[in-house]
Amino acid sequence: MSRIAVIDFETTGISPGMGDRATEVAIVLTERGRVVDRFQSLMNAGVRIPPFITQLTGITNAMVASAPPAERVMAEAARFVGEVPMVAHNASFDRRYWVAELARAGLPACQPFACTVLLSRRLYPEAPSHKLGTLVDHFQLPRTGQAHRALADAEMAHELLGRIQHDLRARHGVAEPDHAFLMALQACTRAALPKFFRARAVATT
Repeated sequence: MSRIAVIDFETTGISPGMGDRATEVAIVLTERGRVVDRFQSLMNAGVRIPPFITQLTGITNAMVASAPPAERVMAEAARFVGEVPMVAHNASFDRRYWVAELARAGLPACQPFACTVLLSRRLYPEAPSHKLGTLVDHFQLPRTGQAHRALADAEMAHELLGRIQHDLRARHGVAEPDHAFLMALQACTRAALPKFFRARAVATT
């Protein structure tokens, strides 16, 4: 499958297991590296947004009060993604919310997640940090809208993913750095990377 869905959540906190909820979701649907569709919505999960989160994201309680219910938004998001594999920056965070919010809507969350944080750590150990904004600036990628809003962050994660896939082709000879390859790469230790790339080169020649 050549499609990848790049996702970002804005939330009330760091853990759905502690009662935190999603306030916004955005998904950038790509095919062979090109954006083919976008999904974005605020959502009303019936919880208050802490002031420091509003200060960070700009999302207010009034904004989510007039937003659609979280269950409806997540059902639409699930239909939008289908079975397309997913990518996020710090994917463990976004996957937790994807799973938790879909469970509240009575829906499964079967999509595998690749992580641009893990991938960038494997490929760019010299980067000043592996935060999304830092990497975007480091590689002079376009900044798309306001940081810490879901669509802007999903767009920037897509740009970073494109850079990663380009470098895998140009620097490491990977003919098709698809989602399955990204999953294998992020599970590889840095010490094992030379062997990993050699084996891949042998397998594709």
